Amino acid sequence: MNFRALTLAAMLSVSALSGAAVYAQENPEVGGAAMFADKNIIENAVNSADHTTLVAAVQAAGLVETLSGPGPFTVLAPVNAAFDALPAGTVETLLKPENKEMLSTILACHVIPAKALSTDIVGMVEADGGEHVVDTVGGCKLTLKAADGKVTVTDENGTVANVTIADVIQSNGVIHVIDAVLTPKSAM
Repeated sequence: MNFRALTLAAMLSVSALSGAAVYAQENPEVGGAAMFADKNIIENAVNSADHTTLVAAVQAAGLVETLSGPGPFTVLAPVNAAFDALPAGTVETLLKPENKEMLSTILACHVIPAKALSTDIVGMVEADGGEHVVDTVGGCKLTLKAADGKVTVTDENGTVANVTIADVIQSNGVIHVIDAVLTPKSAM
């Protein structure tokens, strides 16, 4: 092998190792389960004990195939306690087949059609002077804020969700775990 071929081979090896290190980034555990960057949003979410209500809602709304697709998506994933905090009977009502459209709209309010890591969000907030408004797949406008190392998301009704676990990398995007259910202005 000549020097040029050796140099090229060495560069490719370093490049492959660098890519592997980035790809092998350790994801935080969510709901007591490991989250794998090579699995999609649905494949990971079904393993989280903290997201059983969200998974049931996604199934009832018929969104499993969409959120298993290529994306990229940023999903703001409410924990079970966030659904439990809704008025009594709300979740049960939304899970009924006749309310599928409303449930789909509410869930789509939690999906941004891009991959936005926490550093991206903080950058957008700073660039916009303290808050950044983003459109969701469901047509909702969410206001993102970042202060003191924490990110919050406010929906059109004034509900504020805190990001409790950020940057859970997925093969088709990223999940940020939140502590409240976000709703469009027309839903509640």
